Amino acid sequence: MKHLVIKLFLFINIVSSSQEKYPQDYFRSPLDIPILLSGSFGELRSNHFHAGLDIKTQNKQGLDVFTTANGYVSRIKVQQFGYGKAIYIKHPNGYTTVYGHLSKFNAKIEKYIKSIQYKKESYATGNLYFKDDKFPVEKGEVIAFSGDTGGSGGPHLHYEIRNTVSENIINPLLFGLKVKDTKSPTFQSLKVYSLSADARVNQQQKSFQIPIKNTGNGTYTADRITASGIIGFGVSVFDRFNDATNKNGVYSLEMLVNGKRFYYHDVETFSFSESKFLNLHIDYEHYKKYKRRYQKTYKETANKLSTYEKLINNGKINLKKGLNYSIQIIAKDFEGNSSSIKIPVAGKQSNSIFTQLEDTTNYKIVAQNFHKFKKKNVTIAFPKNTFYEDLFLDFKVDKEIVKIHTPTIPLDKSFTLTFNVSKYSGLERQQLYIANLEYPKYPRYQYTRKKDSTFYTTTKTLGNYTLRFDNHKPKIKLLYFKDQQWITNSKTIKVKISDVGSGIKDYRATLDGKWVLMEYNHKKRILTYNFSDKKLVGSKHIFNLVVSDNVGNTNTLSATFFKKQIN
Repeated sequence: MKHLVIKLFLFINIVSSSQEKYPQDYFRSPLDIPILLSGSFGELRSNHFHAGLDIKTQNKQGLDVFTTANGYVSRIKVQQFGYGKAIYIKHPNGYTTVYGHLSKFNAKIEKYIKSIQYKKESYATGNLYFKDDKFPVEKGEVIAFSGDTGGSGGPHLHYEIRNTVSENIINPLLFGLKVKDTKSPTFQSLKVYSLSADARVNQQQKSFQIPIKNTGNGTYTADRITASGIIGFGVSVFDRFNDATNKNGVYSLEMLVNGKRFYYHDVETFSFSESKFLNLHIDYEHYKKYKRRYQKTYKETANKLSTYEKLINNGKINLKKGLNYSIQIIAKDFEGNSSSIKIPVAGKQSNSIFTQLEDTTNYKIVAQNFHKFKKKNVTIAFPKNTFYEDLFLDFKVDKEIVKIHTPTIPLDKSFTLTFNVSKYSGLERQQLYIANLEYPKYPRYQYTRKKDSTFYTTTKTLGNYTLRFDNHKPKIKLLYFKDQQWITNSKTIKVKISDVGSGIKDYRATLDGKWVLMEYNHKKRILTYNFSDKKLVGSKHIFNLVVSDNVGNTNTLSATFFKKQIN
C-alpha cells in the first residue's frame, strides 16, 4: 500500500509539472454543456494518434461553439472528409485552437464562406487564411455550431490546442479543461513477443497471448512464464470516463522490471509528422488480422516517436538463465487512476532447437534502397525507406489479381503500382479502375491515374489489387417531393445518390440554370440544398443535378417544382 501511495504521488507530481507548462485559466470550455468525451487525446486511431478531444454534443447538431480565448480566425477549411467544416483561431499567448466537424459558422463567417463557395462553385474551399483584422474574436463569442461534417462517426465537436509556432498538438486537458474521471483503465489482454533469434517463451519462438486475471482494485495477474533471450510485451488497454460507456485511450503506459522502469510513454504532446509511427508503436500485424490494437511496451528501432521517456534497452528485456523477474505494466489515465498487470517470469534456457525459418522469395527488399519489380503486365516501385526493415517480398500476378505481400506490414512511404492496359479497348479503359481487394466482396476504388496504356496508383497499403470494370451510372433519387409538385413550405431540396462500382466522384447542381451549393452527407448519401441561400424569382423553378463516378459514368436528374415566396 505504501508503494502504491508513493507511485500515485509521483504521477500526480508529473502531471502537475506538465500542467505548470501550460496556462490553466486562459482557455474556457468550447461548449456550455457538461464535458463528456467520445474520444480522448492521443488515443489509437487508424494510422495516427487522435490529435484532440472529441466532445459529445448530446447526440445533437447545432449547439453553440464558443471561442475559448481572445484571438482571431487565422484559417478556415471546408472539406468533404477530414475535419469537415473547421475553424482555426490564433491566440496572443502562442497557441492555436481548432474546432472541427462543425455544421456551420456564425452568421458573419458563414456569409463570407458561402460567398467563396459560390464564387468557386465548390463545396470544398481549400485552406483559407486570414490576417488578424478579418475576423477578430473574443473569449466566449459564438463562432460556430456543432455538427457531424467530414470524417465524423456521429455528432460531436473535435477540439484541439496547438503550439502556433511548432504546430505540435498538446493535450487540452493540460490547460485546465475538466472531465470527470474516477475510473481506472481496463486491461483486456496481454501478449509476449520473442525478439531475438534465440528467444523462447514457454518453449515457443512466436508471439502469443498470456491469460490475465482481474483481481480487483485495478490489479491484474498473469500466468507465470518461462523464457530466455530477449523478449517484450504488449497490452490491449482502454479507459472510461464517468457517465460514459465508450472506450477511450490511456494517458500513459509504464513497464517496471524488478522495480526498475524500463519503458514509459505518454500522450502529453506530439507532432503530426510523427503520428504515423503509431503503426510501429502497436502490434500492427495483430491489428490488421483481428482488429484489436496492442500497444507494445518496447520501442522498435525505426520508431521515431518523441513520446517515450528514458527507455532502458528500448523496453526490451534480456533474460538471464536462473534468474526470476517481476514484470509490472502500469496504465494510467490523465487523472492518475491506474491499473497494473504483474507478470512473473523465470529465466530458463529452452530445450527447443526449433527455429522459425525466414520466408524467402525472389524479391529481396533492402529498406534503404529503391526497388522496382515487374511481373506480366504489372510493375511495382518502392522508394528508398518505404519499408521499416529488410524483408523478402511476396509478389505474384495470378488470374488478374496482383498479390503484393500482405497488408499486415506497415509502410513509411507510398509505393507505385502500375498496370499495362494496352490489351483493352479505348471504351474498356474508360470503365477500368484499380481496386484494393482487402475485403474481396467489397472492392475499394484506388485513386487511378490514367496515361495512354498505363494505369497507376500510389498507396501505403500492401495486399491484393486488381483492375475492375464499372459501366453502371450512379443512382439518383429525389426525396420528399416529385416532379411538377408545389413545395412552398419546404426549406430544402434533398437528393439521395449512390454508386455500386467505383464510387461517387463529383456532383453539380443548378437551379434555374445557376450553380447552387449542395452539401453532401456521405454517411447517409444525401445531398441537401438550402433555399435560404438565394432568393427565388417567380414560382416555377427547374432543378438539375449531374452526378459522376470515378470512371466518368454520369447520371442526370431534372425536376420542375413550384414554390411561392413567403415574406
